Parts: sequence; C-alpha cells; structure tokens
Amino acid sequence: MKRDLDLDRKWLKLREELKIVIGKKPSDLNGILFLIGVQELGKGQLNFSKEEKQDLIHLGICKVLSLSGYYKLDGIDQDGWPHWKAGENLPNLNLMEQEKLLKINTIDYFEQEIGLTF
Repeated sequence: MKRDLDLDRKWLKLREELKIVIGKKPSDLNGILFLIGVQELGKGQLNFSKEEKQDLIHLGICKVLSLSGYYKLDGIDQDGWPHWKAGENLPNLNLMEQEKLLKINTIDYFEQEIGLTF
C-alpha cells in the first residue's frame, strides 16, 4: 500500500514537472509516453500524423521498458527512427499491473535519462 502511495506521489510530481516544461500537464500515461517518444526520436516538435503519434507512443514504451531489460535497441532506420527488439519476457500482467509497470519505468526514465528527482 505504501509503495502504491509512493508511486502515486512520484507520478503526480512528474506530471507537475512536465507542466512547467511544456506549459500544460499531460493528461495521461500515453501523453507522457508520446513526449518520451518525441524526445527519443530527437527531431524536435513536428507535425506528426496519427500513425506517427502512435509510433511515438510505442517508441516511448520501448524506451522506458528497456530500462528493465524488456526491450533492446536494435538500430536506427534511414529516417532516423529507433527500432527495438524484445529482450527479457514481459511478465503476464493484468491491465492495472501493466500501467503500474509503465509508470514505474517512466519515472525511472525521467530520473535516469533526464536527471529529475522525485
């Protein structure tokens, strides 16, 4: 229970920090994963198509889960998009547990890769 409260506290702090940086608080996990995808793509703010936005969320998921060894960078294609391959097998989790795993790894991303502390 304390662990969940700690996660909730860190998640709220992360959203507040992102509000300062981007000017509005991301509404959900997908919004933050999208931002990570844009950061990892490294091309700045562009007008992305709907399909590219979905790809950026996927990129964000792969990046944050790579911190736990679930994905490994496989290379960069000719357009500059990173591609990932499966690493360790993901545990069999229900939807709530999947979201929790993503949130934990997202917080780890911002602590390890960006240098924020919560």
